[in-house]
Amino acid sequence: MTIRLLGRTEIRQLAKELDFRPRKSFGQNFVHDANTVRRIVSASGVHRHDHVIEVGPGLGSLTLALLDRGAHVTAVEIDPVLARQLPKTVAEHSHSEINRLTVLNRDVLDLRPDEVENQPSALVANLPYNVAVPALLHVLAEFPSVKTVMVMVQAEVAERLAAEPGGKDYGVPSVKVRFYGKVRRYGMVSPTVFWPIPRVYSGLVRIDRHESPPWPTDPEFRDQVFALIDTAFAQRRKTSRNAFAEWAGSGNESARRLLAASIDPSRRGETLGIADFVRLLQRSGEAEEVSAY
Repeated sequence: MTIRLLGRTEIRQLAKELDFRPRKSFGQNFVHDANTVRRIVSASGVHRHDHVIEVGPGLGSLTLALLDRGAHVTAVEIDPVLARQLPKTVAEHSHSEINRLTVLNRDVLDLRPDEVENQPSALVANLPYNVAVPALLHVLAEFPSVKTVMVMVQAEVAERLAAEPGGKDYGVPSVKVRFYGKVRRYGMVSPTVFWPIPRVYSGLVRIDRHESPPWPTDPEFRDQVFALIDTAFAQRRKTSRNAFAEWAGSGNESARRLLAASIDPSRRGETLGIADFVRLLQRSGEAEEVSAY
């Protein structure tokens, strides 16, 4: 092994040297357990041919583990203090691996493809809890080259992302991530591996983008599908007929469109899967340029 990973003592020492206090507004909880970061990297499957986007690298625990696998890493860090420190930490804990690291002092929600030199193949991150879902959806939308996602998020978020239709945790994030690919849970992570120690467990989630998407993936089509998902879950207690009445123009037209998509109008939105929403849009006549797919 060419890279020395960070431990609890080094994390605290780094923070002390920087006179740094984790900020709740940035959702900063830093993992300090080497076995945990190795587990995340191993589950992601990344290797030396991958270019990884890491969101919220913090003090660098996961960054070092990714570099140790031979990957190129673009670390997106919103905190300027941490963004300045990360290259120094990597240089001190490795040899030439610093040459495979790029640090962007940016808000990931504003990140665009032209800001990343080489198109990434994977997203691997300990996502800050306050932006976990928006950050995940933004990267999937803006970087179609990302084929694999492995993220550590709060357990509640992990449950929502991986929930199946009809379940108590199933909601907007559950459906939208499935627009892009297959979603799987990869177990729980104890709060004791973080500093500061959070009050909740975390969970690992992996997303594998569809190799051959079963529906159009252009931004216009995606936005129309996502608007239908938002409509359905904004009115969870309503039947689909009533929930989509305004979108369709009337309750009768809503029922007609649902039946055309082989969906019972009495079903509620939380029982519909991503394929149902796609089919509803395609068969309603609302989708544009579907035949171009």
